[in-house]
Amino acid sequence: MTAKCIMVLGTTSGAGKSWLTTALCRYYQHQGLKVAPFKAQNMSNNARVVASENGQGEIGSAQYFQALAARAVPDVRINPLLLKPEHDTHSQVVLMGQVSEALSNMDWRERSDHVWPVIVQALDDLRAEYDLVVIEGAGSPAEINLSSSDIVNMRVALHCNAACLLVTDIDRGGAFAHLYGTWALLPENERTLIKGFVLNKFRGDASLLAPAPQMLQDLTGIPTVATLPMWWQHGLPEEDGVFDMTPTLGTGVCALPPEGAVSRGGGPAPLTQVCIVAYPRISNLDEFQPLKNVPGVRLQWVRSPSEINALKQTDWIILPGSKNTSGDLEWLRSQGLDAAVVHHAQAGGAVLGICGGLQMLGEALMDPHGVDGNARGLGLLPLVTVFEADKTVRHTNARFAAQMVAGANPWSALAGVEVEGYEIHHGQTQQHAAMQAAGDVAREVMADGLGWQNPDGNVLGLYLHGLFEDPAALQALFGARLGEAVPTLDSVFDGLADFIEKNFEPGALQALLS
Repeated sequence: MTAKCIMVLGTTSGAGKSWLTTALCRYYQHQGLKVAPFKAQNMSNNARVVASENGQGEIGSAQYFQALAARAVPDVRINPLLLKPEHDTHSQVVLMGQVSEALSNMDWRERSDHVWPVIVQALDDLRAEYDLVVIEGAGSPAEINLSSSDIVNMRVALHCNAACLLVTDIDRGGAFAHLYGTWALLPENERTLIKGFVLNKFRGDASLLAPAPQMLQDLTGIPTVATLPMWWQHGLPEEDGVFDMTPTLGTGVCALPPEGAVSRGGGPAPLTQVCIVAYPRISNLDEFQPLKNVPGVRLQWVRSPSEINALKQTDWIILPGSKNTSGDLEWLRSQGLDAAVVHHAQAGGAVLGICGGLQMLGEALMDPHGVDGNARGLGLLPLVTVFEADKTVRHTNARFAAQMVAGANPWSALAGVEVEGYEIHHGQTQQHAAMQAAGDVAREVMADGLGWQNPDGNVLGLYLHGLFEDPAALQALFGARLGEAVPTLDSVFDGLADFIEKNFEPGALQALLS
């Protein structure tokens, strides 16, 4: 069979392409279709490990979740090209799940000619196996300075004759100009593929939009097929490093603390205040979405010591993954956050470093192959990380040590817990030999150098991503707070599908199939 294709384009980055594609995957799966997602090229440091011809490889997290929404098995074909920014002017190129040094060092326009045949093959393979492929574009299809090298927007749409939706963020203002301008800049053969406009993130009375949608249709011949209300907390993990910088308190029925406890804002006091350091090259931030759903957990992204100091309490500080650990360490020091993290740890506060965050917690980063850069660590764990030329990419099952360091820290609750996650890292970490000889030793709490704890027990470093996505880990850490109030990822997908079914014009979603 040759699958039909529906494509979601946007007038800008952040217009809502990723979540709408996810919602469409679940909606059409509900209609009895065998659905697969696809995005030719994604630029993101949020990645997941999936099956590939070479065993395991990387794709963008958004496509991973879209595959889950479609109830399809994620593999590298759904995102054949992944660009992982390491600096402002350089990205690591991952083709069909594997890092390509040749492509990483190639000029962008020249690279397009090399990767297009691979992209086409991946899409055609999916079309041969599925009833429907829901495709996500990137940025805007009207970036006319890039159109000659396009491999992700209209070139893809033309190849598979996709029925295209064009979505815009009306909350930003200028939505009708964005829609009309994007349409007007496209050549005629590309305009004919656009079947509907979507207004996303609308707040207010939709009747006040008239007569603009009809005027736009008179100009373009294209109807506005949906006005989607603003939805702040739909539960889908964030994409492309864009996240809500405001504090988020878990919204389950168990979220209320003991009666009479009051926060500085006048509402119920959170039970656990978690600060996640948001450095410039943060990666895999989507793995923290489950924390936002835990009742009584208040999540705050921080970029300065003042943001930490402004809080009434800070229970945990998390150093997440990084695509440029040495560069983000330098940024950490420039902000004064290094001292804030060290002070919190020395005062007995809980600190968790994941992947690049683990590397930062050690004494030193050594880079003999020019992968990341040399740097001095924060010195909270007596460890040394050496960056290897080859990247470790794999699913991992691991068990915490039966005896974690006890004390007034949350990590002792993980003792003996088996967890499932994934690894994506160049660094290999081990004890600092001289410090070890002097008796300063980190406790290895996971086999094969996957997890380390300081002697006091309050500082934990892991190479394993996905800790908070594992039910056993969540149960160990939060126990009685969990319950039916915490939404599952599958229920989030169902909610997205219900949302678009309610807010699209009657018959519009079915019309895209014909």
